[in-house]
Amino acid sequence: MWSPTSGSNPASPTSAAPPITATFSNNKQKYAGKRVAQIVKLKPEFVEEYKKCHAAVWPEVLKQIKNSNIEDYSIFHDPETHILFASFKYVGYDWAGDMERMRDNPKVQEWWKMTDSFQESFVPGAESSYAGEPAWWKGVEEVFYHP
Repeated sequence: MWSPTSGSNPASPTSAAPPITATFSNNKQKYAGKRVAQIVKLKPEFVEEYKKCHAAVWPEVLKQIKNSNIEDYSIFHDPETHILFASFKYVGYDWAGDMERMRDNPKVQEWWKMTDSFQESFVPGAESSYAGEPAWWKGVEEVFYHP
């Protein structure tokens, strides 16, 4: 799926990996993670259907998210603007490889085909989540963080 402040889109499997800054010793430490945020528009006529399918996400999709080193994943909905706001933490070391494995999973492709039909991308020229560049979900810049 992208470094928000560099203009590249972290939602795209072909975009540059988020910068990794981790300290290593003899024991490999888990990467602290890169927070990622994205937006897309939810078509108003699909609000209930979108919520229903996300109340029961397919186990294969959840497993692939985890296996792609994505943690702490949330999607929020603003009913006034119809914007979906997604945020997650990427904790892996191979962004492009992890996103390629995500995109190559047939159940994820099926899920994306379904959920993309409920959405409109803000990214000019975006075709679908599966198509890659330009990304379907628009990466947004983090302007403040307080741990």
